[in-house]
Formats: sequence, C-alpha cells, structure tokens
Amino acid sequence: MSKKRIAILGSTGSIGTQALEVIEANPDVFSVEVLTAQNNADLLIEQAVKFAPKVVVIGNALLADKVTAALASFPITVYSGNSALVSVVESDSIDIVLTAMVGYAGLLPTIHAIKAGKNIALANKETLVVAGELITNLARENNVSIYPVDSEHSAIYQCLVGEEKNPVEKIILTASGGPFRGKDRAFLAAVTKQQALKHPNWSMGAKITIDSATLMNKGLEVIEAKWLFDLSASQIDVIVHPQSIIHSMVQFEDGSIKAQMGLPDMKLPIQYALHYPYRLKSSFPRFDFTAYPSLTFEKPDLDTFRNLAIAYEALERGGNAACTVNAANEIAVEAFLQDRIGFLEISDVIIACIAKIAYIENPAYLDYVETNEATRRFALEMIQVKV
Repeated sequence: MSKKRIAILGSTGSIGTQALEVIEANPDVFSVEVLTAQNNADLLIEQAVKFAPKVVVIGNALLADKVTAALASFPITVYSGNSALVSVVESDSIDIVLTAMVGYAGLLPTIHAIKAGKNIALANKETLVVAGELITNLARENNVSIYPVDSEHSAIYQCLVGEEKNPVEKIILTASGGPFRGKDRAFLAAVTKQQALKHPNWSMGAKITIDSATLMNKGLEVIEAKWLFDLSASQIDVIVHPQSIIHSMVQFEDGSIKAQMGLPDMKLPIQYALHYPYRLKSSFPRFDFTAYPSLTFEKPDLDTFRNLAIAYEALERGGNAACTVNAANEIAVEAFLQDRIGFLEISDVIIACIAKIAYIENPAYLDYVETNEATRRFALEMIQVKV
C-alpha cells in the first residue's frame, strides 16, 4: 500500500502538531505534502525541516521572507498569503487534507479542496457550522468523504460503521462541562481568562478551550453533527460526562445504544480520520476500567451556560443564523482573551448580533461572506462601546 499523502492546514496549532506526531509514528503509512500556518513562522520552519513537505504556506505575508530564507537550502516551495491556501490544496500530490485551522478561515480552503476531489479530515468544525448545507452538497457532488476529527464526531462515526441500514433514533454528544461545571452566573461574572483556559481533561488551543468553558464548543458540535450525520436538532442530545471517557453515543430505533470509549487523547481520532477505514496500532495509554469505577452523567445547565441554547436556536432557525453565531462568538472570545469583556458578556455579544444581522433563509456562498463580515463589524463596534 502506498503512503497516504497529507496536507495539514494549520500545522502549528494543537491538532496540527498532534497530527504530525501521528505521522512521525507511522512513517511507512503517511507522508507530509503541505504544511501551513498563519503566524507561527518559527515552528513552521522547524516542522518543514523535519518532515520535508513539498510546499509550505505562511499566511502572514510579512513573515514570507523569514520562512523563505530559512528553507532556501531545502527542496521546499514557500508561498505566502491566505490566497495561497486555496490553491495548494488543489495539488494532485495530495490524498487527504486535514483542516486544522481555527475558525471561519478554514471555510474557503475546504471548499477548494472538496472541489479538487480531496477527501477531508475535518478538525475545523466552523466550516460546517457556517455553511453546512453548501459543504455537504459539494462533497456529494465531488464524491468526497468528510472524516470528522473532533473526538465526539469521530465517536459517532465509529459507532455508525456497519450500521448503514439501521436508522438512527438520536445521537448523544458528551461534554466534559469544562472548568466551570456546577458554577452559577454570579461566579462566572468574575472569572478570568486564566481560569477559563484550565480545561480539566483536554489540551487544546485557547479559542476552543474558551468555547468549551462557555459550552459554545458543544453548541458548534451540535450544528456540525446535523450536517455530518443528516440529523434534525431533535435527534441530537448533549449530556455532561465529566470524566470524558465515553466520547459520544448513538441510539438506534430498537433502543440499543453504541458508545465509543477511551482515554482523552486527540491523536486517536486524528489517526482514525487520516487512515480510515483502517485502524493503526498505537502506543497510546490504554483505558483501565478499574481506574474509573464511576462514570457520571448530568444534564447541561442551559440557563447558566446560554451559548449551548443559542446554538440550538440557530440550528432550528437555519439559513445564515449559525454563520452569525459563529462570527460573533469568534470576535467575543478574542475580546475576552484580550481582557476587553467579561466571561458572561460573550453570550451578550452573540445575542445582540443575532438581533441585528439580517436573516437570510437560503444563503449562497457570498451571503455567508457578507454575514460573517457584517457580524464581525457589529460585534467589534459593540465591544468598543463596552470598553
């Protein structure tokens, strides 16, 4: 079997670096064709020297000379600027594209990769949140498979293998509850970004860690699940499972439930997506049932953590509503990380944007672009007034 040639969009982030660990552990199975980063030029250079891709892209054009000079003695082509991302994914030398960029920025490169017939290992959930109908239609038209990398969606995907003829009654996405599980709004009003960035179970980037603390990450996953698995909002449940051992479950029409379990380690779903349908032998730590004599479950607190309810409402509404929610959340989270707004104000910004931005029932691609831009402008104006 020939090596699977991988392009990693966002190779210097949490998912990208862990994907490279998977590739390094399986040199006879994978090769690196493309690496991209936005600003972390030093790590991109280090990765390029180690993994010898054919192409690297540094999104920040101001860093192009630095990357080009550092890699001048290597047979590596260097491109810069975000426009380069949408062209490199179309290369004939790529078998699968891992979209590990953060946020809305992953949408356009993913569209181009799908149109070029590349299978997608999807870690950028915002692509489906913003434009799920557009993306899934394109995937069908181009006979492209989308393999989820999120641990929860990977769990659902694994549970559905071999069940193609059995309708799903519902899926159950598990949530750790984040660092503030059980806290009330009075407590949350005073939390700091340092507290919010301390996730109890997972090691992730700053944006997704804050999303986990607000439960928006779970809300985005609910919307993503709708498009990945062709479900209605009523078929997608969320349950808080603090131990993060059951990664998610599928309930079938006979009442039977299948769950995918394991220790929290993102390298497992990354590896599964990159090499589907085959499982690779790994040295990951094994789960010991005796070390977890009690697995617990509870309902999410939608009154305290309003973002999950907001996401469900956007899913029910459809159109460009989820695009608005995503853009508002990205701006609000960044403002919180910059100490410009409080933790609870993240939800306030999102709710205000939903009320302000024009609703479009059947959006085309350019409608998503305009919705994203208009939402960001309004959210920034709101935050500026607050500050």
